[in-house]
Amino acid sequence: QVPLVESGGGLVQAGDSLRLSCAASGRTFSSSYVGWFRQAPGKEREFVARIRWSTGNTYYADSVKGRFTISRDNAKNTVYLQMNSLKPEDTAVYYCAAGSGVVLPRRSSDYDYWGQGTQVTVSS
Repeated sequence: QVPLVESGGGLVQAGDSLRLSCAASGRTFSSSYVGWFRQAPGKEREFVARIRWSTGNTYYADSVKGRFTISRDNAKNTVYLQMNSLKPEDTAVYYCAAGSGVVLPRRSSDYDYWGQGTQVTVSS
């Protein structure tokens, strides 16, 4: 198991920024992709962004491209999701996930380990 712990969620206004963190304890992300997903009430979980730990290569969903940035801190074994220009439609529970068995993972099922989620609420 690679326990993952998200933090940084909260209630903000449209146009504000938040930074989410995903920390791994017990093991490292070294061989993994780390992704962020989100799930709004009544909707399916959707892919937001991912980073390949070893290379730093990133990939984003079209809905967040240009507004969100995923990054990593090797020393802290932590992945971040910087969210700028937040919109009410970004409101969701955000989850981080890690996986190493699938190349260029984008589906929930491509990831092996999940955090508990952190709520992000954007008011208009």
